Amino acid sequence: MKIFHTADWHLGKIVQGIYMTEDQAYVLEQFVRDVEQEKPDVVIIAGDLYDRAVPPTEAVDLLNNILEQLVLKLKIPVLAIAGNHDSPDRIDFAVKLMERNGLYMSGQLRYPIEPIIMHDQYGEVHFYLIPYADPAIIRHLMGDDSIRSHNDAMTAIVTHIKSNWDSSARHVLIGHAFVTPYGEQEQNTSDSERPLSIGGAEYVSAQLLQDFHYVALGHLHQAHHVGIEHIRYSGSPLKYSISEANHHKGYLVVNLGQQFVTIEKIALEPRRDMRRVIGAIADIERHSINEDYVYVTLTDDNPVLFPMEKIRAVYPNAMHVDRSASQRNNMEDKQDESTTMMKHELKPLELFAAFYEEVRGTELTQDKRERFAEAFEKMIQGSEQ
Repeated sequence: MKIFHTADWHLGKIVQGIYMTEDQAYVLEQFVRDVEQEKPDVVIIAGDLYDRAVPPTEAVDLLNNILEQLVLKLKIPVLAIAGNHDSPDRIDFAVKLMERNGLYMSGQLRYPIEPIIMHDQYGEVHFYLIPYADPAIIRHLMGDDSIRSHNDAMTAIVTHIKSNWDSSARHVLIGHAFVTPYGEQEQNTSDSERPLSIGGAEYVSAQLLQDFHYVALGHLHQAHHVGIEHIRYSGSPLKYSISEANHHKGYLVVNLGQQFVTIEKIALEPRRDMRRVIGAIADIERHSINEDYVYVTLTDDNPVLFPMEKIRAVYPNAMHVDRSASQRNNMEDKQDESTTMMKHELKPLELFAAFYEEVRGTELTQDKRERFAEAFEKMIQGSEQ
């Protein structure tokens, strides 16, 4: 069985004040074309279809359009779950009507958990849709007061599934969670994704999931396996923050045989890349005009007036500009007597040198001292005439 695994579309996403809907439509149309060409048996969307519980109209229209093409035009079944950014009630709307056409969506966990059963030449494949839910919801749903963390909740869910599954079938779990090899704390793969809970309660052990033939995960934005080859994050189809600049975005093609699983990463080409540009403003102004979303770090020693206006003359979609880390650290960390002495006791040159060092984080050079002294002398002479 051929499976296309994608997740974390975050439709309606705004990055640095820019709506990403057109960029999302661009890559998702590529995805639809690949589905049309490769004809997978099923498409999985592992949560975070939207970026927020009440998405803008443009995001809803885009999702409707993509699902219409996949399900109604191409006749490819789609299995989708809610993520932590989604509204479970919105995802659950009219699900019974949609299932008749091959669109299976799960906003709230349905208990008892029944699989979606599909067939290929080797027999049945059972898909378990496990949308994101707070442990308190799972605790109430399953009547188990011992459930306190996400790992507890997944343990109870997997125990329930395995107590009823058909050992002759193959089993695929679709989940939206923070899974690590042993449930240990790890850094998120993107700073655009918010935590699932406070402290260490959000982490789920991959060991709980190893008996499934494939586990399709959403939540983390970088594609990777979780210590076990068949437990995978597909990653998001687009970069949603500069922390994802080095990610290679796309989706996974999973071939589920009778005794084996093969997984291939397929790239999606963005309309505009998101990347960092580092350099002096004079050098950046000589770059060729480029439409990418860029975060610019300036390395100039001297202040730059109206930096964003200058940068956008070259990079019209620039999102952010800041100073180099070394310059910022010097400003924040360096302590000197010149920053604490009474400024009114200093001579003009000393006062300017102290001000320069406090603002720029570096000492005033001899050349600049001479230029300041010359300019100050001319100013004094002019005022006396």
